[in-house]
Amino acid sequence: MPRQKRCRRIGSYPDHWRFYSEDNNADISEVVLSLDEYEVIRLLDLEGLTQEQCAIKMGVARTTVTAMYDSARKKLAELLVNGKGLRISGGNYTIENRNHKVIKKGREQMRIAVTYDNGQIFQHFGHTEQFKLYDVENGEIVAEQVVDTNGSGHGALAGFLKTADVDTLICGGIGGGAQMALLEAGIKLYGGVSGSADEAAKALAKGMLSYDPNVKCDHHEHHGEGHDCGSHSCGHHGCGQEK
Repeated sequence: MPRQKRCRRIGSYPDHWRFYSEDNNADISEVVLSLDEYEVIRLLDLEGLTQEQCAIKMGVARTTVTAMYDSARKKLAELLVNGKGLRISGGNYTIENRNHKVIKKGREQMRIAVTYDNGQIFQHFGHTEQFKLYDVENGEIVAEQVVDTNGSGHGALAGFLKTADVDTLICGGIGGGAQMALLEAGIKLYGGVSGSADEAAKALAKGMLSYDPNVKCDHHEHHGEGHDCGSHSCGHHGCGQEK
């Protein structure tokens, strides 16, 4: 029986997931950099760690770091020399868990996270300082907790939600990079929602939340009372089911 690969620890999801040169077109081929390869590049070339330090941080052998680094550098070279696009996706990894104060959910429960500010849904995902977490069972909210994010940035926040065992996110505006991070994390998104966090979570638990499936984050536009967030209903989208 082949030896099972050990998951490599990464600090968070990246904020940027795709890169293209100015002369790229829609038909350009891509190289795919896995998230564990991305983490090796980040730790060695950006943070300046040694391969030994990187191995300890990622929970793998130094020889594994060397192999991942060689693979990642060849992909980056192919991108630069041949003008290919780059996409970050997949890999054999686990997000480093720093959510020690988050209460665990029950095995049969769905966990909803809402970007949270003084009882309301905070409208810019990447800058939210708190999430309110709701644990749902049989269509009813059975537990609630408010948690500090202890950081900002799309990738870091998506990683925070992943390690908090969140299944679904309710928010206002959210950018494309954050949406890709949530997709990688397996977290279902209900964006373009405003108003009371509690009422939105209750509506989602019952499969009746109105939201915007094409939500985008525009930092120059304030999605307040005039924002139309009732263009879509999640009643037929399998709320709470396995993704």
